[in-house]
Amino acid sequence: MSRPFLGGVCFITGRHPKHSPVEQAVMAMKGGIRWVQLRMKDSSRKEVYRAALFLKEAADSFGAVLVINDYPDIALACGAGGVHLGQDDLPIEAVRPLVGGEMLIGVSTHSEAEARAASEAGAGYIGFGPVFDTATKDAGPPKGAAALAGIKKISRVPVTAIGGITAASIPGVLEAGADAVAISGALLAGDPFENSRQIVRLIEMWYGSGL
Repeated sequence: MSRPFLGGVCFITGRHPKHSPVEQAVMAMKGGIRWVQLRMKDSSRKEVYRAALFLKEAADSFGAVLVINDYPDIALACGAGGVHLGQDDLPIEAVRPLVGGEMLIGVSTHSEAEARAASEAGAGYIGFGPVFDTATKDAGPPKGAAALAGIKKISRVPVTAIGGITAASIPGVLEAGADAVAISGALLAGDPFENSRQIVRLIEMWYGSGL
């Protein structure tokens, strides 16, 4: 089978009682994840920038891709590999001239119309969801694997499934056509390092066996 998009799994930093977003991302990369998204909704822009600078150096050492959530200017300032935009952020048409032609731009989508628009506007990938129930982000009711399969058929770019993804649901999500999965809460429930290793093994087994 073809290689998974950016390793097939993106870790999105979140709230954790013990580990900062930087610590979470480093543990995920130590566990084998090679695509991390820095998401710090409750932090100041200066705090996000400082975390991004540190993680860019860490990502380079692991051969990983760092994507910054929401802030094209911070992504550009720290030399990140990409920026991820929500539906309420600047549109791709405004962001592309700011970050140049090489930076990866991802877009969160929650419907066929949004997915089609992001794909046609030049997104490098789209996130679609929530596929399942999730407490991480309020993006409406779960869409389900069937909707994900429909999005994959209309998208010109890789589709990352997001929302309530767990180790148990990964095979079904990939079977529905997802090019990758985005995980936050499931990885942070317990040991982020060990959870990362388990998820990476699942992705590798699926692509290796074609289950």
